[in-house]
Amino acid sequence: MLIGYARVSTQDQDTALQLSAFKALGVGKVFEEKASGARYDRPVLWSCIDSLRSGDQLVVYKLDRVARSLADLLRILDKIERAGATIRSVTEPIDTCTATGRLMLQILGAMAEFERSLIRERCMAGQREAMARGVHCGRQLSVDESTAQAIVDAYATGLYTLKGVGQRFGVSESVVKRLVYKKTKPGYRS
Repeated sequence: MLIGYARVSTQDQDTALQLSAFKALGVGKVFEEKASGARYDRPVLWSCIDSLRSGDQLVVYKLDRVARSLADLLRILDKIERAGATIRSVTEPIDTCTATGRLMLQILGAMAEFERSLIRERCMAGQREAMARGVHCGRQLSVDESTAQAIVDAYATGLYTLKGVGQRFGVSESVVKRLVYKKTKPGYRS
C-alpha cells in the first residue's frame, strides 16, 4: 500500500501541492502535519511510520519533509525498514526498493544536512558582523538602562529572588535572569 506523509512548517502553509502529487501516484492514505522539520518530535510522522506494514511504501513529496539531518533520516529509515516498508520521494530519485535508491537517499540526506550547516554558519557570521558594528540582535530590552542596572543591583544584594526582583520592578523572572547574566557574565549575549 502507498502511504503518504505531507508536512509544512507553519500553520499558514498548506499541503495542496504534496496532496496533488500523491493523488496522481495513487497514494491510498495520507498523513498531514504542520510542524517544523527541525523538530524530531512530530507525532503525525511517528503515527505514519508506526502504521507501516511489510510491503508498504512511504511516499513523501521531498526528502526534507521527513528529516532535516542525516542522523534523523537514518533513524527514520531504519524504523521504516524494520517495518518491512520502503520510502519513495516524488521529486527526487529515491526509492529504497533498490540499492541505488538507498545510496541516493543517504547522499541527498548528507547534502541536505551540509546545506543546513552552511546556512547556519552564514547566519551566525552575519550576526557576529552586525554585532561588531553595534547592531543589537534579538529582542529589545523591556526596560531602560537605568532600570536594568537597578534590577541587577537589587538582585546582587541577596535580599531578593529572581522572582522577587521581577515583582518589585514589574518584569518577568526571565527578564531579571537575562539582565543579571548579561551584566555579570562576560561574553553572555541575551
